Amino acid sequence: MTGPDTRAAEHPQAGDLRAEVVLHRGDFTLDAAVAVPAGQVLAVVGPNGSGKSTLLHLLAGLLRPHRGSVRLGRRTLTDTGTLVPARERRIGLLSQDPALFPHLSALENVAFGPRSTGQRTRSARAHAEQWLDRVGMSEYARHRPGRLSGGQQQRVAIARALAAEPEVLLLDEPLAALDVQTAPQIRQLLAEQVGASGTTTVLVSHDVLDAVVLADRIAVLHEGRVAEHGPVAEVLAAPRSPFAATLAGVNLLPGRALPGNRVDTPLGPWHLEEPGENHALARLHPGQACVLRIRPSAVEICADRPEGANVARTTVRWVEPADGGVRLRLTGAPELVADVPAAQVQAAWLRPGAQVWLRVHPRDLHAGVGAGQSEDVPAASG
Repeated sequence: MTGPDTRAAEHPQAGDLRAEVVLHRGDFTLDAAVAVPAGQVLAVVGPNGSGKSTLLHLLAGLLRPHRGSVRLGRRTLTDTGTLVPARERRIGLLSQDPALFPHLSALENVAFGPRSTGQRTRSARAHAEQWLDRVGMSEYARHRPGRLSGGQQQRVAIARALAAEPEVLLLDEPLAALDVQTAPQIRQLLAEQVGASGTTTVLVSHDVLDAVVLADRIAVLHEGRVAEHGPVAEVLAAPRSPFAATLAGVNLLPGRALPGNRVDTPLGPWHLEEPGENHALARLHPGQACVLRIRPSAVEICADRPEGANVARTTVRWVEPADGGVRLRLTGAPELVADVPAAQVQAAWLRPGAQVWLRVHPRDLHAGVGAGQSEDVPAASG
């Protein structure tokens, strides 16, 4: 199984969540390991079909893995011969569908969780009133879900999930169904309330903003495996997998290290600046798989072949607006993205389908090991 380092498993604390699971579904296999220290938030991201929701359902106890385990602190929730039912796991689940009880008021919906854990009715209602106040829904306490907007329903759902005081909170695309005005408000509300509660949380999302605002750590799933994981800032600063690179807004060019500060890429041998002893390239062995990270603004587009190294012929596939200019999507394996000033696009030669030259200065190439390799090489500075 692939995943984080095992030191957290040696001395688990209350609230530490750790899973190492394998599940086969037809041609798809999820084989992943994740660990979330108590009180932290892990964002699980990846393309459609990578296994994100499947992993969440395994953590919740809604699915049984073919092998592996799920542990919360020193308690085993899933293992060979063991499957604690979902209702007994003290795990809360919040999805893009608030799934409120339509026949109950907002107050009764929120009180349902505390009551299900044994609180008396009066105590549960008082607890629910406190949570409705925290999420700004006190004045709607008597309203049923049918009288609430989508954003208001999601606020009530957040209160209901946290009022039950779960040991772990699972968030499955909680903002996906909200409009662009409501989503930022609910995102900020989640950040405040999850942070204040100190609840260990796993978040599944497609939106990098969710990871940046809500999460401490991030795990990138690709074809059922963890391609990379670590603190959010570190993974986005030096992505090693295509999906993480897309989230971070950088190009990722795979290759193999060559002698002489060069990398053999699909576009030919590319040259990097002379590395210092701590530069990532200096730690790569000839023939070792690696990736080059390139900012879109560092990709220069020319009508005629330019002088210098790191030059390639390509075709403009698409032109779209971008901050301060336009973004070009260039054909190739892999596809690269270039940001250029708007004035340059007015040139007659720069249109979709146009044959152009690209160039990247050696100082703008940053090398690191590829996704899935065990050695963790830091990003080059610059």
